[in-house]
Amino acid sequence: MAKCTRCGKGGVFHKVGSDGRCKECSRIEKLEEEDRRLSQAIQEKEGKLEEIEIDISTIQANRDRLYNEISEKAKREALLEIADKLDIRNNELYSVENRVVEKKDQLASASEELEKVLHTLETTANKLRKMQTLYKSMQYSAKKYFEEIEPAKAILSDGQVNEAEELLSTTIKLKLHLMDIRDLRKLFNQNSKLIKELLIRYQSRYTTKANISIYRLMVIALEAELQNALYNLSYSKLDKAISNIKTITNKYLKIAIDGNQNIAPTISRFIGEIEYLFIEAIRIEYEYYIQKERIKEEQKAIRDQMKQEAAERRLLEAERRKVEQEEAKYENEIAGIKEQMALSVDEIKIRQLEERLAKIQAQLNDVEKKKEGIINLQNGKAGYIYIISNLGSFGENIFKIGMTRRIDPQERIDELGNASVPFRFDVHSFIFSDSAPELELNLHKQLNGKRVNKVNLRKEFFSTTIDELEDLVYSLEPSAEFNRTMLAEQYFQSMAIDEVPDNVVIINDDDFEDEEEEA
Repeated sequence: MAKCTRCGKGGVFHKVGSDGRCKECSRIEKLEEEDRRLSQAIQEKEGKLEEIEIDISTIQANRDRLYNEISEKAKREALLEIADKLDIRNNELYSVENRVVEKKDQLASASEELEKVLHTLETTANKLRKMQTLYKSMQYSAKKYFEEIEPAKAILSDGQVNEAEELLSTTIKLKLHLMDIRDLRKLFNQNSKLIKELLIRYQSRYTTKANISIYRLMVIALEAELQNALYNLSYSKLDKAISNIKTITNKYLKIAIDGNQNIAPTISRFIGEIEYLFIEAIRIEYEYYIQKERIKEEQKAIRDQMKQEAAERRLLEAERRKVEQEEAKYENEIAGIKEQMALSVDEIKIRQLEERLAKIQAQLNDVEKKKEGIINLQNGKAGYIYIISNLGSFGENIFKIGMTRRIDPQERIDELGNASVPFRFDVHSFIFSDSAPELELNLHKQLNGKRVNKVNLRKEFFSTTIDELEDLVYSLEPSAEFNRTMLAEQYFQSMAIDEVPDNVVIINDDDFEDEEEEA
């Protein structure tokens, strides 16, 4: 029996093939051959892989080199371009600097010229004001006593003014309040000079010493009366002071005319002109009281504003604490939900917790926005500008424009519409601004000439139309809302009622609101 040439095994059940090997040995040889072939293929692949890696390294090196070359080139070109632009900008800057220097020189020259023009203008204005006052005094006299106006004579010399000062002035000189204000002092001095010129001018009409003496005594007495009127002048007594001047001048006119009918026309003209100038002197002194009252009202407005701001700050602080407590509740709830999510393994429960978390987070975001709004209001600049009207109380074209830092600006409007006015206010606009005082000031400046009270500027009422207000609001704040309608419900309802029933039940709005809260 044949044996395997490889393993040497033989037998009946151990068959040998034609190549002298058994089946197992033939399969082993095939596997060994396959292994040698695969090893050779792997060696070839490894060789190719090494070649590829070398090629990749070469490509990378070439890429890095090209990148560096391109980068350096780009840098050089960019630097050159920047240098060119910088040179252009430097040239432009140099040109601008030269123009600035030239403009500064022109501005300095123009400023000097402007100062000269302003000085000339002021001198001319003073002369014009002087002539206007003189003309008005003559016009006043002619209108009052039905005499023709005589042309004003030339302005007196300083010597003539000094003569009038010595002969026709009172011995005692009052310390007037207006002397503390430069512009008023200048106006009063101009008016006083016109009075002296008038006195000298009319004195020249008398030829006898007796008449001149009587005239001078009358003038001194009138000057004393003027000083007495100025001494007793106060903020509420302008009309009384003017009335006193008119009464005393009428007395002097009657006495003079009764004494000598021949001088009646001259005395009438003189009394008319001197009366006008005396009234002008009182008005100039009264302007001091107006300014003083305006300052007092402004100081009062500042104090009231400080009180209001303090009250609003307290309300805002209480609201902020309330919001922070609400914020803390949401944050604690969120922390609890996150803790449950970390401990839970149930996917359904986790999804439910996630939905709950999203809902709570949205609520927290709303609270944070509310808190941010309160903080902005607390900063002192943020607030609401309100434009309101009260048709029944003030009429159709009277509006109040004010500012409040309340969180709910309607609260301030409700305060204004309390028992001090018969009807509630209608709101035309609430304008929120990060700089509410500045916006309010701009609105007031635009309407300054239409103030109802021109002395007490804290009274923020303006006489204007709804169209003008709407255009003004949109020009300053395009995103603002503006309501043109004047509801004035209670006013129109009141106009429709002929008489109030005897058994009318008066309901207090505040009590009604309290009942609603209790319910």
